[in-house]
This record gives sequence, structure tokens and C-alpha cells, in this order.
Amino acid sequence: MKSFTSLQQRQQQTLTMTPQLMESIRLLQLAHYELHQFVEQELEKNPFLELASNDGPASGDGSPISGENPNIGTRKTSVDGSTRAEIPELPGQWKSIRDTANIPAADGPSLAEFAASPETLHDHVARQIALTAFTPQERFIARELAGHLEDTGYVQVNLFELAKKLNVPETDVQRTLGTLQLLDPPGIFARNLRECLEIQLRQRNRFDPAMAALVANLEMLAQRNFRALKRYCGVDEDDLLDMMHEIRTLDPKPGNRFQSGGPEYIIADVWVRPSPGDGWIIELNPDTLPKVLINQTYFSEVSRLTTQNAQDQAFLNDCFQNASWLVRSLDHRAKTILKVATEIVRQQDVFLEHGIAHLRPLKLKAVAEAINMHESTVSRVTSNKYMLTPRGVFELKYFFTVAIASSQGGDAYSAETVRHCIKSIIAAEPLDKAFSDDEIVARLKESGIIIARRTVTKYREAMNIPSSVQRRRERRAGLC
Repeated sequence: MKSFTSLQQRQQQTLTMTPQLMESIRLLQLAHYELHQFVEQELEKNPFLELASNDGPASGDGSPISGENPNIGTRKTSVDGSTRAEIPELPGQWKSIRDTANIPAADGPSLAEFAASPETLHDHVARQIALTAFTPQERFIARELAGHLEDTGYVQVNLFELAKKLNVPETDVQRTLGTLQLLDPPGIFARNLRECLEIQLRQRNRFDPAMAALVANLEMLAQRNFRALKRYCGVDEDDLLDMMHEIRTLDPKPGNRFQSGGPEYIIADVWVRPSPGDGWIIELNPDTLPKVLINQTYFSEVSRLTTQNAQDQAFLNDCFQNASWLVRSLDHRAKTILKVATEIVRQQDVFLEHGIAHLRPLKLKAVAEAINMHESTVSRVTSNKYMLTPRGVFELKYFFTVAIASSQGGDAYSAETVRHCIKSIIAAEPLDKAFSDDEIVARLKESGIIIARRTVTKYREAMNIPSSVQRRRERRAGLC
């Protein structure tokens, strides 16, 4: 057998992921706040990029390429009940994607600048420690314990190890902790839930032997095992009800009443509102779209000054290409979000009109095929994006649910609709009866929904609804 070498030519096509293509794909799945952070980083690195001001760019400054109109309004489209609206192509390849020309500039400082910042838990505790009659060593220990204080008001620390670290007797640490547990709010500096409730009950002078037995058996209370609780506490049903009502008035996390940071809001990326005629109007929220422009005038001026230096000219060209890519990618991202949102509204128009009971089962593949996109692209676009509708604010992924078969041979039901039906059935239970999961299955079947008992159990537990036995115990005890 002879071995030999030879040269052969073969032509083939392969798909190569360039760095810019991978970055464009990543932009699709970024939330709006992550997108703004990314744009700010690009603005710092690229001298030819700039954010348009509220009054629009001045002549000769930051302007789109090819002389396109920079003041392009908010992108929107409409959906009616019969046909799928085509997404309008906005003029020009290079354009801004946010119009703030008509937004008046704020005159003077904001009122928020003069508002007092809310007091934090640690500030509240530090002020009380300063006013408490501690010895110097106890004050030192108290400040160290306050450093371990969690936002919930609990302190997770080993007293023996802390005493060893501070080189003080453990009894001093225990005594100081006991003093700190008398501070406001009641229940603070507890090491667990049981101790937190005990501290609050002691301050109310309500920690008697019966209440101590109830606090020591919180697991039974969570399981609604009222018969065993009456035996352990040595009380009758009326006394147990009074004790449980008092437990419910206590604060299990006393530190949560203090704000540890500013309030968090969900900013919708897409707005949906009824059309004056028929159907829906879908538009992008301009606050989530940064208006990025390319300063072509500055690029031309700098290029003339560096014509003799090939290295500098290559750097400038690279910056200009990156700037062009960013503007084009942001434009593509906005169009893609609008396309996907428009198709979702078309598919779920009945839900927008009549509520969750009419939410249709929907898959990513169905939307991808309708708008001629890849399924992975739709998945990226719907991640961390929110839609403001007349029914409330929903994540785009909320509209994608699995299908539950219908016994009547019609359209299938979405899983979210089935969960809503289960919750409605349980809410309509008679006071003297609790439907078992098997009975819920039968009632769903009467409505045309075929579902297994284990699925009902899974959905019920996901909604934190107790079992029929537990619900029956609560009603017998008069808690519902």
C-alpha cells in the first residue's frame, strides 16, 4: 500500500461569528438600563459618538450620516383584528431612535434634590446606641454587633467567636446583646424568628407559658395543626385563636420598615393602547432608547489633520466604523423589539380585551415564523423587556405559555389561564367545604380543561395555596 500526498482545492461556505455580530446579538437581550450603561461606555471610548441634546444637534455637530432627518419620532405601529400590520420602514439607514425635541427642559433643580433621604436601619440603631448608657467596653461591643445587623433586623453572629475576636468575656457580649434587643423597632437584634417573636411578646408583657409553647412550635402553626397546638399550649379553641391573632400582629422582619435603598420601578419598553378606531397601537418607550448620533463633521476635520499618519488614520477609521455599527445595531434592536411586540399583541388581542381567562397558549416558534425571524432572536428580544398594556405591566415572556388540551376539541388553554381558573375555583369554595385536587380536576373538566391531578397540585403549590386539608383546618378554626 503506497502513501502519497496531494494538493486539492475545495470551496465551501461557513458561517463565521464576527465580534461585532456577537455584540449585536448581545444588544438584543440587554435590558434598557444595561443598554444605557453599554452606550455610556462606548461614548467614553469613541470620540465620534455623542448623545443628542433635548433641542436636537446643532448644525455641523452631531448629525446622522447621509443628511438624514435626526428628529425621528417614537416608532409605533398598529394591529387590527383582521390583518397583520406591516412594520413601517423608517427613512434612512442611519438615524436616531429617540425624539426629545418636543420635551421641555426642566427649569431649575428638581424637588427631589431637596427631599431628605430616608433614615436607614443602621442610622436608626446607631443613634439609639449613642443615647444608651453603655460602658465604654459595652459600647464597643454594641457597635460591633450593629455591624453584623442585617436589613431584616436580624443579627447572624456566633457570640463565642465574637467574644474571642474582641478579646472580651462572652457574658459581656450576651449582656450587651440583651440590651440591644430592647431598642426600637421591637424584635431587632434577634438571631432567629422564634427569638424575634419572643422579644416582641416580652415587651408587650404577653409571653406567658401558653404563648411560649406556641412560639416554640411554629412549625405546627405553619402546618395548621391546631389540634396538636391546643394540646401543647393547654388552651381551648377560643384562647388559641386569640393567641394566633396576636402572633399575626407581630413583625417577623422588623428591619424591613426602613428603606435600605431607593424604590425600584419597572419601566416598560413597549406601550400598548387601544386605537381610536379598532385594534391596538404599539409604540416604543422613548425613555428606554438612547439617542446616539455620529459627529461626521468632527470626523472629517480630524481626518484632514492625520492624512500623513497611516496609524492615526487607521484608528480614526476604526472608531468611525464602530460608531456606525453601534447606531445601526441600536436601530435594528428597536425595529426587532417593535416587530416582536406587534406580533405578540396580534396573537394575544383577546387577552388585552377580556383578561387573563382568554390568554392563548403561545410559543416562541409561532412568533418567529410569523415575523420571519429565528426563534433564538425572539427569545433574546423578550428577555428582560416589559410591555405596558391596559391590563397592567407584563414581561414579554409572560405571553408565552404551554398549551393545556381542551376536552371540547377547540382551542387549547394556556397554563396561565388554567392557574387563574384553579385560583377562582378555590376562591369560590363554600365556607364549610374545601375542594380536593381531584374535585378541582373534575370542575376544570366541566369547563373543558383536561388536566391531571398532579398538575393541579403543582400549580396550586406554585401559587402558595394550601391543600384542602389545611384550608379546612383554617376554616374550622375561624381564620378564613
